[in-house]
Amino acid sequence: MILAAYLSFFSIISSVGAAKTAGDDDWVYLPNKCEVCKFVSIEMKSAFDETGKTKEVIGRNYRFIDSKGAPPIKYVKSDLRFIEVIENVCQRLLTYNLHKERSGSNRFAKGMSETFSTLHGLVNKGVNVVMDIPFELWNETSAEVADLKKQCDVMIEKYEDVIEDWYKGSQEEDLTTYLCEKHVLKGQDRACLNEEWSPKKKGDQAAIAEDKKKKKKKKKKGGGSEGEKTSKKKKNEKKAKKKKKSKAPVERADGGASADDEIQPRVPLSGQKTEL
Repeated sequence: MILAAYLSFFSIISSVGAAKTAGDDDWVYLPNKCEVCKFVSIEMKSAFDETGKTKEVIGRNYRFIDSKGAPPIKYVKSDLRFIEVIENVCQRLLTYNLHKERSGSNRFAKGMSETFSTLHGLVNKGVNVVMDIPFELWNETSAEVADLKKQCDVMIEKYEDVIEDWYKGSQEEDLTTYLCEKHVLKGQDRACLNEEWSPKKKGDQAAIAEDKKKKKKKKKKGGGSEGEKTSKKKKNEKKAKKKKKSKAPVERADGGASADDEIQPRVPLSGQKTEL
């Protein structure tokens, strides 16, 4: 086990060292315009989905010259919801981590990367891991993710009117298509929008976390498997049969049925009868 741990540690360090020898410029791959727009639209759609479940109504009883206020409006159609999503969407990108074992836009994902999960496992086993990055900074925001958030702030400020037009419209068109393909990346490279990550490795912590979320959603929607439902039906049928047997009369030796008072004959009370 210790030998295997050292071998895995050596392979990780050697790959890191090989990447660094190519130069610092090649080591840090900042997100491009396509990648920024992709994750901005993903997080924005997620934020709109989360805030769109409420049935809250906002009152607008502001008094004007004619002393008449505006009628109340649903929160899901309000400007307040739009402002809250716009102001917080870039902050949501800081929950991403850099997965150097992946390529393209897939290197940005939530959850711990496979590389760092392996390194943490080695540290927990007592292996002395020596890297250029101190252990205290392993879980800190990377330069790439910090730049992702920085470019997001600039993009939101520039295309806020475009997003607002989509929000106040029918919203039938996908936000990624509307924002990225038709406006931000119009006439530019947008290949990253079609990149999808298919988890194949067992050690990928982000993929494991995503699978758990999907399983939980399926359980909530399904309300239990068919096997569980059939087993519950069988249990209920058995309980019903037991109740019927307990209520059935006891047969006598001569073929007749006896009631409970015949099984236990009545015993007269002792004592003299008194007249009222």
